[in-house]
Amino acid sequence: MRYYDIEVAGTKRALKLCPINQDLCIAAFLILGDTELTVNCAAALLERAPKYDFLLTAEAKSIPLVQEMARQNGDAHYIVARKGRKLYMDNPICVGVKSITTEKDQKLYVDKEEMDQMRGKRILIVDDLISTGRSLQALEEIAAAAGADVVGKMAVLAEGDAASRTDISYLEKLPLFNAKGEPLPFD
Repeated sequence: MRYYDIEVAGTKRALKLCPINQDLCIAAFLILGDTELTVNCAAALLERAPKYDFLLTAEAKSIPLVQEMARQNGDAHYIVARKGRKLYMDNPICVGVKSITTEKDQKLYVDKEEMDQMRGKRILIVDDLISTGRSLQALEEIAAAAGADVVGKMAVLAEGDAASRTDISYLEKLPLFNAKGEPLPFD
């Protein structure tokens, strides 16, 4: 088993390397279930966050992060784009997304009521990790469809080429790895 050591928001973790094909590996960043990491990353992101009305994220790994950010900031509500249509949803919007960490194409759903809440509001999109940016793009499409203003896009980690993006804010860079587990240089 190979690991990559990282320190983010003052918290050290060893991330397991996982092959995604015969030439490339990624480091598994699992904030879900890690209370210390979640609390520390939420505080660090809020220090850099622009003024916003609602936090928006995609189900599921970043939900505790956004929950903690909302709790620390005193927010009464945040919005989660769900990976499946739920019975309570009334005329939800649906946006397709293909993530690097998921085998199948996915769809994200937001209920009409929450879409109405976002209309004309400042939205801060938050994710645990940005790699290809496809999930981020889907969340931007949801915010645009709601008539909201995206004031920022944040993540704990920017993986691979995402680290060179100027339209996102993140706490640390995370490299991609070759088949031997060696970090690839950032572009």
